[in-house]
Amino acid sequence: MTGQKNGLLRVEWSPGTDDLTGICHCGAEHRADDPTEIWAWLLAHPNHEATIG
Repeated sequence: MTGQKNGLLRVEWSPGTDDLTGICHCGAEHRADDPTEIWAWLLAHPNHEATIG
């Protein structure tokens, strides 16, 4: 899963798990099982770290 610089924020679900991946328009990704954590991280742009996991 790679982010694209198209201005979109995305949350992708991994079927068969509780894992969610938030993908920021800047290309940064963050994984968690809590949707609130994912959206808080996405909406913190540009203050979130560009990490995966």
